[in-house]
Amino acid sequence: MRLASAESRSTEYDEEQFELSEDGHLLQPKVPYTTTYKDGASIDWLQADMAERNRQQTLRSEAGVRGILSPALDATRGWLVVILTGMGVGIAGAWLDVLVKWLGDLREGRCAYGFFYNQVACCSGIDPGEVCHDWQSWSTYLHFSSIFGSSLLQSLVYVALAIAFAASASALVVAYAPYAFHTGIPEIKAILGGYVLDAFLSPWTLLIKALGLALAVASGLSLGKEGPLVHVSCCLALLLSRCFKQFRNNEASKRRILAAAAAAGVSVAFGSPLGGVLFGLEELDTFSNESEVMWKGFVASAIAAVTLQWANPFGTAKLVLFQVTFVDDAWRAFELVPWFFLGITGGVLGSFLIKLNVKITVYRRNSIIADWPILEVVCVTAVTAAVSYLVVFARAQSSELVANLFQECDPSKGDYHGLCNPTAAGQNIFLLLLTAAMKFLFTAWTFGMMIPAGIFLPTIAIGACLGRAVGLITQSVYRLYPMAAVFLSCPPDPSIRCISPGFYAVIGAAGMLGGVTRMTISLVVILFELTGALSHVLPIMIVVMTAKWVGDALGTDGIYATWISMHRYPWLPPVDFKDTKKATGESIMKSVDRLVKIEDGAITVGELEHLLTRFGHSGFPVVTGPDLVGYVSREKLSAFLDTLPRSPSPSSRICLFSTHQRPSRSRPDINVTTDSSSKTTRPLSQTSSPSSRSPDVIETPTPTSEPQLATETEDTIDFSSTLDTTTLQLRKQVPRELVVAMFQKMNLREILFTEGGRLDGMVTKRDIAELLTSHFDHAAALHVPLSSHK
Repeated sequence: MRLASAESRSTEYDEEQFELSEDGHLLQPKVPYTTTYKDGASIDWLQADMAERNRQQTLRSEAGVRGILSPALDATRGWLVVILTGMGVGIAGAWLDVLVKWLGDLREGRCAYGFFYNQVACCSGIDPGEVCHDWQSWSTYLHFSSIFGSSLLQSLVYVALAIAFAASASALVVAYAPYAFHTGIPEIKAILGGYVLDAFLSPWTLLIKALGLALAVASGLSLGKEGPLVHVSCCLALLLSRCFKQFRNNEASKRRILAAAAAAGVSVAFGSPLGGVLFGLEELDTFSNESEVMWKGFVASAIAAVTLQWANPFGTAKLVLFQVTFVDDAWRAFELVPWFFLGITGGVLGSFLIKLNVKITVYRRNSIIADWPILEVVCVTAVTAAVSYLVVFARAQSSELVANLFQECDPSKGDYHGLCNPTAAGQNIFLLLLTAAMKFLFTAWTFGMMIPAGIFLPTIAIGACLGRAVGLITQSVYRLYPMAAVFLSCPPDPSIRCISPGFYAVIGAAGMLGGVTRMTISLVVILFELTGALSHVLPIMIVVMTAKWVGDALGTDGIYATWISMHRYPWLPPVDFKDTKKATGESIMKSVDRLVKIEDGAITVGELEHLLTRFGHSGFPVVTGPDLVGYVSREKLSAFLDTLPRSPSPSSRICLFSTHQRPSRSRPDINVTTDSSSKTTRPLSQTSSPSSRSPDVIETPTPTSEPQLATETEDTIDFSSTLDTTTLQLRKQVPRELVVAMFQKMNLREILFTEGGRLDGMVTKRDIAELLTSHFDHAAALHVPLSSHK
C-alpha cells in the first residue's frame, strides 16, 4: 500500500473555504450525501486524503479551547485503537499457542492429574532426559498391554482426532465464514493497497479464523498459524476502529490503522517486533511514504510483543520462540559451500513449491473437488496423519520439530529421537530427507484447502529438515576425514565439536522461506529474532540473498503475489515496470468506443439507475458528444441517487452534469504541461503557444470554492456535485512505463486519455494490474466477479 499524499496533485483551498461566523464557528458547505464503497471496489485515495485534511482543518478552526483540544483528542483515538490492537493480538496469539499445544498433545495422550494440561505443563517438574510418568499415552491410560494393540490404538486415536479437528475447522469456515480460509495475507496486501473487501474483516470472520486456526494447526496438517495471525490482527483492528466515526467514514485512515495492525500480527506470530515492522515495509509496502504509519506500526508491534511475553505461553519467560545455542559463535569459511547449496536448494524448491501449489489449486477449482471442500479436508487429513505417524520426525507438531532441529546436541537436554547419535547418522539423514519430501507435498496440497492455513511454519520445517540433514552430512565427513585440508580450521580431534548441525537447520529454513516468499531484509530480522542467533546474521543474509536470486531466476513472483494474481485483485507491486517494447498509453487504454459513457443532458434518472444495475464498472466518463465533461464514480452516483425523493418519481427527469465556477471566487484554472524533450513541468500559461504544443499531462484542478449548481428545473436534476475533482488526464502518446509509474506512486483509480478536450480512452487500476501479471499463466484462475468490480 502506497499511502501517497494527495498534496502533490490537488490545488490548495482558498481561505474562503474555511470562513468563520461572527461567534467564531466554522462555516462549511453542507454535504448532501456520503460516499460508501461496496466490496470489489477500489477506494479513491486522493478524495479520502482530501476529506481527512478538511476534517482536520475543521477541528483546528474551532473557536477557543475546542480548537486546541479537538485535534489532540482526535489523535488520541487513533493511538487508542493501535494500543488496544497490540494488546488484543498479543493475548489472542498467546491463547492460540496454548490451545494448539494442548489439542496437538491430546492426539498422543493425556496428563494423569489434569485433562487440560499439555505435555510440557504436565512434565514441568521433570529434569531434561528423565522419563515423565505423569504424561500417559492413550494405550497406557486405557491399560493396553499388547504391543500390537497399543500401537494400533495410538495410531487410531492419532488419526481420528486429527480428522475431527480438521473437519471441524473446515465445517466452521464453509458454514459461517468463507473468508476465514487460507492465510489471508494476499487479501490484506490488496486491502492495504485500496481494495475494498469489508466482509473479509468482519467480526464473525475474526471468531471463525481464530477458532478454526487452532483446530487446523492441532490436526497435524502441514500448515501454520503465523500468516493467519496477520488476518486476525487486522480483523481486530477494524472492529476497534468502528467505534470511532473518523475511521468509519474514511477508507484511507482505516487502512493506516490496518497497516499498523499487520505489523503487530507478525510480531506475535514470530515473537519478532522489529521483523513485524520490516515485514510491513517490505512485503505489505505499507510505510513507504508515511513515517506516522511506520511509527504506529512500531508501537503496535512492540505492545503486542510485550503482551505476548507477559502472557508467557511457552513457559520460558522469553520472547524467542526457538531459542538456539551454538557450539561456537565463529563459523568457518568452508561452511559457505554447504550454505550456498542450501540457498540454491531453497530457491529451486521454493519456486517449484509455488508452481506445484498453483497447479493443484487450479485443478481443485476446475474439478469435482471444489464441490466437496469438507470431504477434501477429511481425506487429506487422514492421509497426512496416517503417513506422518509412521515417520518419527513427521509425527510431531511442526513447531516442536523445528525447535528440536534448531537445537545443538547437549547431553544435559537429552536426545531428540536419536538425532544426536553419531552411529545413527545415516538413518537420521534418510528420515529427515523423507520428512522434508512428505511435508513438501502435503504443503503444496494443503495450502489452498477450505481451512485456515499459513505457509511460514511448514516452509520453515521443510528447510530445517534439509538443513539439518546437510549439517549431519558435513559433520559425518569431518569425523571421517578430520585431517583433510578443507577442515584445517577445525580441531584435529573429531570428538571436539566444530560443526553445528542445528545452525544448518536455521540456514535451511532461511533459504526455503526466502525461496517461497521472496522476502529478504524482514526475513533475516525475523529469523535472528526467532532464534536469537544474532552472531550468525551474516550467513543468514548470504543464504537469503542466494535463495532470492535463484527463485527470481525461475519465477519472479512469491507465493503471495501469485495468489493475488490468481484472484485478480487490483494490487500493484511496488517494483519498477521496465517496458522493453517502449509502448505508449494507447496500447493499454480502452478506446472511447469501448467505454460505457454518460451523455450529459441526454440521460434520465431512470436510465442512469438502469446503467448502474447493468454495468459493474467503478465509474463512468461523462461526455457531451466527443468532448469530455468529467468523470463520475459509481459510489457518488449511488449515494446521490439515494438522496432523491421517491415521490414524485424523478425517473423521467434529465441528469445535468455540467458546472461552471463563480469568477469572483475562483482562481484561474491551471493546466500542467510536460515538455517531452526536457521532462520539465510548468504552467500552460508559460508555454510558447497552447495551440502549437498539446500538453502531455492535464490535471483536473480542484475547485477552490463551492461549485455553483447548474440551473435545475422541473424536468432536470443537477448532478454536477458528483463529478470527481481529482481525475488525471494524459495524452495517449505518453510512454506506457510512465502510466504504470503514475498508478503505482500516486494511488490512482483511473486515468483518462484526452486530446484537445476530446475523450480518446481510459485505463483503470485493474487494467494496470492485469498488465503487470500478464506473464503469469494462471492469472485470474480463482477470480470471482463482484457487482462492483471494474
